Formats: sequence, C-alpha cells, structure tokens
Amino acid sequence: MLNSTYRFVKRMHIFDISAYLFLMVGGLFLLIKGAEDQGYYWQWFRIPKYLYQIDEGRFIAGPILKGLKITLNLTWISLILTYIIGLVTALMRLSNSLLARGIARVYLEITRNTPLLVQIFFMYFVVAPILDIDRFFAGVLALSLFEGSYASEIYRSGIVAVNKGQWEASYTLGLSTYQNYRYIILPQAIRRILPPLTSQAVSLIKDSSLVSVIAIYEMTMQANEIASETFLVFEIFFTIAAIYLALTITLSQIVAYFEKRYRVVS
Repeated sequence: MLNSTYRFVKRMHIFDISAYLFLMVGGLFLLIKGAEDQGYYWQWFRIPKYLYQIDEGRFIAGPILKGLKITLNLTWISLILTYIIGLVTALMRLSNSLLARGIARVYLEITRNTPLLVQIFFMYFVVAPILDIDRFFAGVLALSLFEGSYASEIYRSGIVAVNKGQWEASYTLGLSTYQNYRYIILPQAIRRILPPLTSQAVSLIKDSSLVSVIAIYEMTMQANEIASETFLVFEIFFTIAAIYLALTITLSQIVAYFEKRYRVVS
C-alpha cells in the first residue's frame, strides 16, 4: 500500500515538473515568435558586457551588477528596519495605552492605503530635505515604513496566537511585561511568524525597484539607462527579471526550509 502511494506521488511530481517545463518552453517560444514577427532582432551577445568585463585578468562589474549591489544594500538595510518597525508597531497595537494604539492605527491606515510610489515621492521631496538625508536613505525609509506596516500584522497575529494561559502563567510568576514578551511570548511567536516574515523579504526585493523613480541607480534604474542608450529593451529587462527571479526563488526556498523546520501543529 505504501509502495503504491509512493509511486503515485512520484508520478504526480514528474507530471507537475513536466507540465511546468512545457509551459515555460511554450511561453518562451511564443515570446520569441512574437518578437520575430514584429521584426525584432535579438542581440543577446551584447548583454554580458553590461554584467561584467575581464580586463587584464581583473574582474570589472558592469552597470547591472553595480545596480544589483545597490539593490541588495537597499534590501538588507530596509529589511532590518522593517522588522524593527513592524515589531514596535505590533506591540503598540497590543498595549494598554490609548495613545500608542492610536498612533499605530494612524500609521497603518496611511501606509497600507496609499501607493508605495506616492510614499517614495513624499519621503524624497518632503521628508528628506527636513531630515537632511540623501535619496538612498529616503528610499530605505519609504520601503521600511511601507513593508513595516505589513510586518506588524504578521507579528501581531503570531503574538495573539500564543495561548492565553502562557500570559497568565508569566504574570503569576511576577514577570514584567518586558520580561513576559522577551522570555515567554516572542520565543513562541517567532516559530509562527518566521516564514511569513521571510516572505516579506521577497516582497521587499521586488518593491525595491520602485525607488528608481528618485534616481537611485539600483538594477531597474540601470536597466532603464542601458535600454534608452542601446534599445536592447527585451534583452536588458529579461536579464533583470531573471536576476530578480533568482533572488526571490532563493528566499522562497529559505521560507520552505523554515516552514518544515519550525512547523507548528495547531
């Protein structure tokens, strides 16, 4: 019985993989065919120099890899701030202070109900001159506040999912609210919220492309510059899309790993 079930599952996996590859190949064929019908001449051979060059044995990063470095810097700095902002906001929403809950609510309503693009413009043209920060950190701040509003709901859902008996037991032991969160609640909540928080990082990587509107030379901005100079629109943006896909798939695999490792049985 177990052997037949295993064979059935294995056949389904093979079928799924075959169907996926068929769809990918079919989509690629249609894309290339459509471009050829429009008279587009593919020039993939020109792409490598925009990624890197080898000069006298030295590796020289091209504009796309330079943009990738900025994208990664945007991502990791924004991600740290996102997690901090999300946690603080979640704790404010769960606090007994009416003022703290009100501030958190206003912040969430504003950031979650306005487009990220508008928030980036507001941060760059209004907030950045006041705080005297450059465009990079204006972009970081906009991304962090936007993603932090969603991370706060992840934190809050994980915290409220902890059994109420844990709260009561900790207060019975005489622990303060800070000690309760640090030693009892958050260690249990982190098992539930770690996978969706990692998924938030995937969203952050994709959203980071929007900061190109304030002339931060990350990958998307570099792609726009190259495409405008060379007219290699399809080749450049397909290359950029492939890099984003590689980054997000890597993080998705990390999510899957943590889901298996820290799966909680309700």
